[in-house]
Amino acid sequence: METFWRILEFILPTLIVVGVVVWMLSRQSAEDDKRRRYHLFRENQKTATPIRFTAYERLVLFLERISPESMLVRLQDNSQTSVQFHAALLTMVRAEYEHNVSQQVYVSDEAWTMVKNAKESIVQLINACAATVPPTNSSMDLAKTILATYEASQESPTAVAVSFLKHEVQQYFSA
Repeated sequence: METFWRILEFILPTLIVVGVVVWMLSRQSAEDDKRRRYHLFRENQKTATPIRFTAYERLVLFLERISPESMLVRLQDNSQTSVQFHAALLTMVRAEYEHNVSQQVYVSDEAWTMVKNAKESIVQLINACAATVPPTNSSMDLAKTILATYEASQESPTAVAVSFLKHEVQQYFSA
């Protein structure tokens, strides 16, 4: 029995020391892992932030390009009928949207929803105005109707979305 106590005298302190060393090493490993993840996050931010800002810029440009004032000036062709002009406007909005749809990956869900809602509002405006202009009238009649309706509306859907995007970008600078 005495041998057992002598062996225990050596084993017990050794087990305690081994336990403390294992605990300290696991704690150090966890700290190193945290530090490594933080540095990786910072490196990714250096890459991701410019891409996100570019996405916001492209979405603002998209909204500006589909605003009626901008679209009507770019597409105006007096040789078209209102039906042809209506189709051309819708084609332009869809093409611009499809060109920028990938930007949703880089912006918040709320921002993307605002952009989509603005696009849908513009499409609805174009469709509603096209329904009031006889199909044989000139494109100028449709353009005037769209512009008058757009200017009479309380809030421009594109301006609301642009304002929202600007506010989100400003949050990056104040955070």
